[in-house]
Amino acid sequence: MAKHGKKYRAAVGKVEAKPYSLDAAFALLKQIAFAKFDETVELAMLLGVNPKHADQMVRGTTVLPHGTGQTKRVVVIASGEKVREAQEAGADVAGGDELVEKIQGGWVDYDAVIATPDMMRAVGKLGKVLGPRGLMPNPKTGTVTPDVAKAIQEIKAGKVEFRVDKTAIIHVPVGKISFDAHKLAENAAALIGAVRKAKPAAAKGRYVRSIFVSSTMSPSIQIDAAVADVKAE
Repeated sequence: MAKHGKKYRAAVGKVEAKPYSLDAAFALLKQIAFAKFDETVELAMLLGVNPKHADQMVRGTTVLPHGTGQTKRVVVIASGEKVREAQEAGADVAGGDELVEKIQGGWVDYDAVIATPDMMRAVGKLGKVLGPRGLMPNPKTGTVTPDVAKAIQEIKAGKVEFRVDKTAIIHVPVGKISFDAHKLAENAAALIGAVRKAKPAAAKGRYVRSIFVSSTMSPSIQIDAAVADVKAE
């Protein structure tokens, strides 16, 4: 296990072994962040589900009220008039079969992929490229849609996707350390609320087991799940 440096150990010393409210946690996180770059702030939720069972899978999307602090490059795979519509709505790249071929060839310079339903037969070929990166268009996350303009706007505005991993944890970025602490708290509350709404009927017992926030280089801070529940209503 790698030894942590002096700055990290000093940051750990400021974090009490107790759950914090959202506002208090992000105020503390801003105090202890020590990196010289604008760190990404991430929220991690441990859920009381078994992801091995399909009926306990938790996934969905939500738009963070204050965005993620990242400019996302959006690709739209469409045909005919929808290509022009996508370009006018702010897509970084839009096209049809030729774009599918480019991606098949290994092109990966983008952060989100949207497809119109009529192009899904061609998009199906891209599973090996897009699947491992979590970028495969999916109707459940709003990335397979005839309304390409709306999908582009939501992604550019700070739409994030969440999906429980095999250890029953959801990891999602909720902003940058340069954000105001209250804005980070509001982003986190929006995400927590969306995850709670996505609770599968098959999940038994306590659904949200624990919540932690951290920045790229910082130690993590525990969030009071009860306080988060109230804030996320």
